[in-house]
Amino acid sequence: MGKKEKNNEQKLSNSNFIDSFKNAIEGLIYAITTQSNIKKQLVIAVVVMILSLFYNFTTTEFLCLTFSVVFVIFAEMINTAIETVVDLYTDLYHPKAKIAKDVGAGSVLLMSINSVIVAYFLFLRETDLSKFGESIFNNMVNSPVHLAFVGIMITVIVAITLTAYLRTKSKEKTEKEKFFPSGQSAISFAILTSIGLNTKSLLIFVLSLILALLVLENRLENKKKSTAEVIFGSFMGILIVLLVYGLTVFRI
Repeated sequence: MGKKEKNNEQKLSNSNFIDSFKNAIEGLIYAITTQSNIKKQLVIAVVVMILSLFYNFTTTEFLCLTFSVVFVIFAEMINTAIETVVDLYTDLYHPKAKIAKDVGAGSVLLMSINSVIVAYFLFLRETDLSKFGESIFNNMVNSPVHLAFVGIMITVIVAITLTAYLRTKSKEKTEKEKFFPSGQSAISFAILTSIGLNTKSLLIFVLSLILALLVLENRLENKKKSTAEVIFGSFMGILIVLLVYGLTVFRI
């Protein structure tokens, strides 16, 4: 009995930081794959990030907006964890099990109300709509750091969501048929593109390019991703950031 318990404990516990990080990503992908509410919330998060480009938010205001979005998704994930644990122990109706699930759902509702209040005061504070229309794109152009951050955040969300979606679609496929774009390549090249668009220093850009290429080389060397997956992820990161910056140029 002692050996079995130790073996089970080893399987459930993380041996190192890298395993912890991988399992955390797996948990995030599981939540996105199985929970329709989280999928909707991620879409809303992308829309909110894009809308924030059109407003001249201060650092504090933007942090409030970001935290309100993250807290809703966080509460939904906690609610999912609670429901999973409750279902693990009982399949039958029990008043206390219902209370646990209701309280978890209540936390999501509370965070959702909070995010609506934050969004109201941040997005609907403009009283003169004519002035708002004239200054909307000027605010975007004057915030290159904001543009870079939003572009990278959207890349992260798209990479995780796309991986979760493709996993659900490729359950019956063989390992060779499966195709998962490299999220790390997408993020590294999104950062590289943001740096390239904002810096005037060739040295900084070259150093950033070397770091991005090292990420690609690592993914290929470990044989965790194919060449096609790495290239696709890289171009995805570049295109997302260029699209975000393109909003300021072409006024889409």
